[in-house]
Amino acid sequence: MIGPRPSVESLVRVLSTSQNEQESTEPRVGPVPEGDPHFHPYHHPAAGWGAAKSVTRFLMREGALVDGPRAIMRMNHENTGFDCPGCAWPDDTKGLHLDICENGIKHVTWEMTRRRVGREFFAAHSVTELSGWRDYDLENQGRLTEPMVYDPETDHYVPISWKDAFELVGRTLRELDSPHQASYYTSGRLGNEATFLYQLMARELGTNNLPDCSNMCHEASGRALQASLGTGKGTVDLKDWEATDALFILGVNAASNAPRMLTALAEAYHRGAQVVHINPLVEAAATRTIIPHDFTDMATFRSTRTSTLNLQPRIGGDMALMRGMAKAILEQSATDPKALDQEFIDRHTSGFEEYRALCEATPWEEIERQSGLGRDDILKVARVYRDADRSIVSWCLGVSQHEHGVDTVREIVNLLLLRGNLGREGAGPSPVRGHSNVQGNRTCGIDHRPTDEFLDRLAEACDIQPPREHGLDTVGTIKAMHRGDVKVFVGMGGNFALAAPDTPYTHAALRNCDLTVQVSTKLNRSHLVHGRRALILPCLGRTEKDHQRKGIQSTSVEDSMSMVHLSVGMKRPASPHLLSEPAIVAGMARAALPDSATPWESYIEDYDRIRDTMAQVLDGFEDFNRRVRLPLGFRIKQPARELVFLTPSGRAEFSTVVLPDVVPAPGTLALGTMRSHDQWNTTIYSDNDRYRGIKSLRTLVFMNQDDMRERGISEFEPVNITSTAKDGSNRYLNGFLAIPYDIPRGCAAGYMPEMNVLVAVCDYSTQSDQPIMKHVKVTITPAT
Repeated sequence: MIGPRPSVESLVRVLSTSQNEQESTEPRVGPVPEGDPHFHPYHHPAAGWGAAKSVTRFLMREGALVDGPRAIMRMNHENTGFDCPGCAWPDDTKGLHLDICENGIKHVTWEMTRRRVGREFFAAHSVTELSGWRDYDLENQGRLTEPMVYDPETDHYVPISWKDAFELVGRTLRELDSPHQASYYTSGRLGNEATFLYQLMARELGTNNLPDCSNMCHEASGRALQASLGTGKGTVDLKDWEATDALFILGVNAASNAPRMLTALAEAYHRGAQVVHINPLVEAAATRTIIPHDFTDMATFRSTRTSTLNLQPRIGGDMALMRGMAKAILEQSATDPKALDQEFIDRHTSGFEEYRALCEATPWEEIERQSGLGRDDILKVARVYRDADRSIVSWCLGVSQHEHGVDTVREIVNLLLLRGNLGREGAGPSPVRGHSNVQGNRTCGIDHRPTDEFLDRLAEACDIQPPREHGLDTVGTIKAMHRGDVKVFVGMGGNFALAAPDTPYTHAALRNCDLTVQVSTKLNRSHLVHGRRALILPCLGRTEKDHQRKGIQSTSVEDSMSMVHLSVGMKRPASPHLLSEPAIVAGMARAALPDSATPWESYIEDYDRIRDTMAQVLDGFEDFNRRVRLPLGFRIKQPARELVFLTPSGRAEFSTVVLPDVVPAPGTLALGTMRSHDQWNTTIYSDNDRYRGIKSLRTLVFMNQDDMRERGISEFEPVNITSTAKDGSNRYLNGFLAIPYDIPRGCAAGYMPEMNVLVAVCDYSTQSDQPIMKHVKVTITPAT
């Protein structure tokens, strides 16, 4: 299907309303489309030759036909290479030398670009001018080379020395009326050592205002697992994926967001395991694949199925499906004594009888209505679960970015407990983290709600008195900046202005700050949406050598399955003026805390010294420096894996919550935001989404064809999208193009960050405080 070339540039309009409608003039995110927009369903295997061709074109476009292959041969190699700065999927445990993926190669190549953004660039372009550029064009200018400070008189960024930049940060922080007037944001790319120093600086200054990207992605998962099992993480590792009898994959677009998972899915299918994908959209990873490092399959074009069953619940219907599976298992137990693991339930769980009664009281009709699936489909997937001796349930943002995300993850745990799928090989919960070290950030202290146990150990090891009151998370920080209560915002990586919800509101909040500080590798929107004073502090990339007084340093990261390993850069830094992230944190800390007894300078000379202190503070990091240098590093101990539950009862806790109503009201749709394939978080490589059949278009909305017909909307027709927030206010996107897609009735989907404007700052989960990015209430009508 090929649509006519629409004048999207003149049609797209972004509006936000609270009391008065305000028009946002922020430009589009992606590059200028290369031609007319196209839509044609993708029927090829995921990865394989499609990925190989895409990578080759990308390397040619970036002029990286030499550096790219060199990086590929060093990426994700145990203890001798650098960790991919993309997703957090675990490294291969069997010595694979091409443990890579299409998006990882693009991510690394994008970082290794030969283009540079220095003082000449900023002298030639004002902030006002750059604010009109597309986000793709901003990042495509290349690597930042020296610290810059905003000059309001000229509206340009101008050079500043590192000493003066640190002094500006330190002086501003010292002059605040309260340490709580500053907030310290963390992106998932920050290594463990810099993370530890960052939280130490904030707490020595006197605040727990430590928002991070987990607040927008897996906060619900952590809170649910903590409540159910006493641990905020999954309990399985990659070996469990290799041994399980059944995989249930919920709300995951693996081929784009965790492409190395395709290897595990293909291997599971080969050995006869059941692989069930549960997602409103049937994504490419749920069909078939050709693994690029399997040279025989590549040469013969032989694909492998990556699923044995696909189910498409309505957006938000996962909890009802899990409840239906549990209800089916409990009903079977009346005649089949092996349906439940009663011994496990009796010895290791609490609340089972209450949960059984809840399932019995939940009508099948309500389960069908809320899940959007028929009873036969639910019984089919329940049989798969019943017949498997060992099962893993894995999920991502399609489960967590909902009002009821915590309840849904707890329902997943309920289902696992029924059959004792915990504490043994090949079984357990397995959340899929989306960014390289986002789990390590939380482990190493980035938490606005720290435990007393962590603070006690930090106080003893670092000789400080950390604050005990909870700090601000991401949404809380945005609101506080908007009110003027937070006056300083420091961002360690990421692109906060583009990633956060309610784009105009967030931008106004950032502009209300006295000082914004962005630690970055490339120019992005957050440098242009700044406070009255602003700093850009350029840092080393993951691929670059980190030279300090004691030699080249390594940093550690934690993957989504709790493995901690070292990462060592391979390239000369993009500029001699770049500092490492630990060095930037230490520089800011010393300037803000001139009398601090913390050995900031000593820490930067040798990162082993940071790790020695971390070993005293962090549970599971004992003997850190030795263990992290073992082949593949080490795995942080997970008490729940050993059936030790740090819950009030000392047991795994069943939850008992009535099913939420997720069915859209008449005339409305539930819209979920998502990434395209040629995208990593807010970085857009092209306007194409190969696996969904889209070319040269991002300003779109995927809709069920019957929903389009009911509203009188034709394919590629411009539409108006109106969201309604919890407080009754509306937000608008006008002129997006409607694309018919295989998605359940009552559901719609489109790309972030373009659609973040539809998510009101007040639309966050009362369970996790996460923005509700996957369940936006919208109406869609033909554009007028």
